[in-house]
Amino acid sequence: MPGLFKPSKWALEPSPSTFAPTSKWSNKDMDPVAPEDRTWSTRNYVAYWISDATNTAVWELASSMLAVGLSWRQALPAIAVGHVIISIVMVLNGTVGARLHVAFPVLNRSSFGFWFSYFSVISRVILSMFWFGIQTYTGSECVYQMLKAIWPSTARIPNHLAEGAGITSVGMMCYFLYWLLQFPFMLVSPQRIRHLFMAKAIIVPFAWLAILIWAMVKAPPRVSLEPKHAIIGGSDLSWAWLSALNSALGIYATLAVNIPDFTRYAKNERAQYVQLAIIPTVFTLIGFCGIAVTSAGEVLYGETLWDPLQLIDRWDNRAAAFFAAFSFFLATLGTNISANSLSAANDMTVLFPRYINIRRGQVICAIIGGWALCPWEILATGQGFLTFMSGYTVFLGPFSGIMVADYWLVHKCKVDVPAMYDPHGRYRYWNGINWRAVVAMLCSVPPSMPGLIHSINNSITVGNVSHVFDIAWLYGFFVSLILYWGLSSFFPATETYLDLADHGEDRFASRSESPEKEKAADVEAFVNNV
Repeated sequence: MPGLFKPSKWALEPSPSTFAPTSKWSNKDMDPVAPEDRTWSTRNYVAYWISDATNTAVWELASSMLAVGLSWRQALPAIAVGHVIISIVMVLNGTVGARLHVAFPVLNRSSFGFWFSYFSVISRVILSMFWFGIQTYTGSECVYQMLKAIWPSTARIPNHLAEGAGITSVGMMCYFLYWLLQFPFMLVSPQRIRHLFMAKAIIVPFAWLAILIWAMVKAPPRVSLEPKHAIIGGSDLSWAWLSALNSALGIYATLAVNIPDFTRYAKNERAQYVQLAIIPTVFTLIGFCGIAVTSAGEVLYGETLWDPLQLIDRWDNRAAAFFAAFSFFLATLGTNISANSLSAANDMTVLFPRYINIRRGQVICAIIGGWALCPWEILATGQGFLTFMSGYTVFLGPFSGIMVADYWLVHKCKVDVPAMYDPHGRYRYWNGINWRAVVAMLCSVPPSMPGLIHSINNSITVGNVSHVFDIAWLYGFFVSLILYWGLSSFFPATETYLDLADHGEDRFASRSESPEKEKAADVEAFVNNV
């Protein structure tokens, strides 16, 4: 038993094809995906994005847009344009993953430098675990609605927790049940989890279409949508629309950075090009669904219920309530795994490659993000903290901009994959830090900070400079891209330039040949002995 606490007992067996100098710097999950494990097809990416789009955050996406005075006709184009832009960035960064078959934390070393890349990795781990907890709490609300639909007495279970706990006894029960139901799916490999996304992509859209039809029958669009008009104009309208565009960009700005975590499993790079079409289409449709159903809810119940689970709570039909809540349960489950736990796990493999693989990383995320962070307390008392975490897009735009500039404009697709695993390789730059990326970050992030501070505390007046935060992602992306490209052109890191790209595919070829050589040698030895 004492041996269980020795680090050596938990060390992972190094992959025979590891690209790193020693097992200290890589493991099987960190290495480029082997040819036999590249299983994601175009159909899988379509299912993945339908799966990711069908979640409560996208349903509620237009809520803040309408709250500041935009009409639904103005909010929808903002959602559409935002997702057209993000889909382009998604494919640019996704193609890199599909070509090189490496995850974001490793790929990031070529642009940020071996050690400076850990800044983006650590911040991504924290962000993913935080949102994992928040999404798990959302899932627990789905469980509550499902249980209440089956046993109405669930709503009358007495509370035995303290008033300041931020959660009730029944809420904690539902939270634990959801966490428990979610946990086994986190042990499924990324190659196989695509089947969950496929199931979700089939079931959830049909359920939400049924809810939309119900809403339009009960409260026709001429009653629920036609009367809604913009209540602002002039420059206020322009800034409000740009802020709405930024909200649309921000909802999946994280995945625009770490999309290589998923495209690395593509059969070929063409398989993920479908993202250009599927992302803006499905996200705009789900955004409209949220607007239409919420508007119908205003007519039917006299309240603005952006949270679909609150709307379901008003229904008298228990069967309909159960199946609707189940669709949101499944929606939250798929999104939490794809956008949060898998992302956190991929990042953690880089922090401790000798001890953490993707499966162990997801378990750590489930424990820390699900329980240690106490998401119910954050939701109950930490609105300022929630706003700050939502404002993380001020970093995500620059991350994406630097990545796009480095691969496509600076190195022109000629990168050295094996060197990304070597702390003393060509991507060491200056002591492991690419100062060009540092300068690009320093020039693209701080201008958005006053607006972020104002959004957290409205009593702090910062003047018109707050408008930079309204376009934080766009500003950060283009400023960082142009600056990084310019600095790399005028002060090139010549040691990182190649005449031909090295994707390391020869290592897979030699690995596949070695068993045959060993077998031939054994046969020859046997013949000689005879």
